[in-house]
Amino acid sequence: MAMKIRLARAGSKKRPFYHIVAADSRMPRDGRFLEKLGFYNPLLPKDREDRVKMNVERIQYWLGQGAQPTDRISRMLEAAEVLPKKNRANMQKAVPGKKAQERAEQKAAKAAEAPAE
Repeated sequence: MAMKIRLARAGSKKRPFYHIVAADSRMPRDGRFLEKLGFYNPLLPKDREDRVKMNVERIQYWLGQGAQPTDRISRMLEAAEVLPKKNRANMQKAVPGKKAQERAEQKAAKAAEAPAE
């Protein structure tokens, strides 16, 4: 059985709340799970302690049984120092394209040429 440690959505419309669960990967997101391992409330500020609560012992047990954490859960486990940090590819999606960079350079050059008043 392919096990995942993942988030199962709870909460009402536009008020998300997630349970951290150990589930068979073939089950739906909010469907059947084997064990509830904690919760995650994304509406709370990032510095609040009760934003994420996890039963670390049970998570380590499931990881030992071969369960794979999803990307979001692995980031939470890295923050809790349960898993070692991974090097992730930074895709630099926010960097403008070549033409936009050329236009920005031209604009900067034009602004440098203009006399300061």
